[in-house]
Amino acid sequence: MKFTDMGQQAAPEIRFPCEYPVKVMGVASSVFRDEVVTVFQRHAPEVNNEQITVRESRQGTYLSVTVVIQATGKQQLEQLFQDLKTVAGVKLVL
Repeated sequence: MKFTDMGQQAAPEIRFPCEYPVKVMGVASSVFRDEVVTVFQRHAPEVNNEQITVRESRQGTYLSVTVVIQATGKQQLEQLFQDLKTVAGVKLVL
């Protein structure tokens, strides 16, 4: 385990390329899933339905869309996260 100078645990180092799951949570709508997947395909064109998991909240108010991509680098992930946050209804990107 690595620790920072202030005694906190350091974030694990990611080695690229790697499979990287990204979860997007937002307000459920008829287009939310499709808009989220469109952003993923712009940054990781190989994304297909087998890599996408969609879950609805208990009351159907929110959707969680998880996509596993082949991440190629930190810049790709930063741009992907930035673009996902611009999708209407997105509340959280993990």
